Amino acid sequence: MRKNDSTEAPERFQYLQSLVTEFQDTDSEEAKEQVLANLANFAYDPKNMEYLHELQVPDLFLDMLAEENENFVEFGMGGLCNLSMDPECRDVILQSGGISLVTNCLSNGREETVLSTITTLMNLATPTTRSKISEPGILQCMLRFSLAESPRLRNLAAVFLQDCCSEEQVRQAQQQMQGLQTAIGIPLPKK
Repeated sequence: MRKNDSTEAPERFQYLQSLVTEFQDTDSEEAKEQVLANLANFAYDPKNMEYLHELQVPDLFLDMLAEENENFVEFGMGGLCNLSMDPECRDVILQSGGISLVTNCLSNGREETVLSTITTLMNLATPTTRSKISEPGILQCMLRFSLAESPRLRNLAAVFLQDCCSEEQVRQAQQQMQGLQTAIGIPLPKK
């Protein structure tokens, strides 16, 4: 028999709170990775958004983007990708300087991280943020990704260019890139 939402909510919050506490209290990188992966998965469920927001999990994920541990970065970016679909969480990410932190992950060597980064940028696009998200450097990066061997990366970059940029912006970025292919310097991620 399924529990009703009124008894499920406190249990859900307590469980998420215990995960955040475990992350803060443990010294084990492996345990932290596991907790981050779990939190990123829980960020996919809209029922958890309010609790994750209250537990300041968006800030935790943002903090992970500057870590040296590639798994921390990947799980943090994956969590942000999931959270950025929620308008309240999106606002928290934006108010915390999230666009520049997220944009820095475009140069990550892991394809999963880059895919989450592109999706997060698309989710963060609002009328007030669109100009930041469609800056020439980001557009040039997306144009480069649209030529990648990976179909997932190639297709997602094409969707970004179509949904977040005007045809004129794309045309200008293409013109700026002509003859500068070696100057871009962002390696394509590995699978």
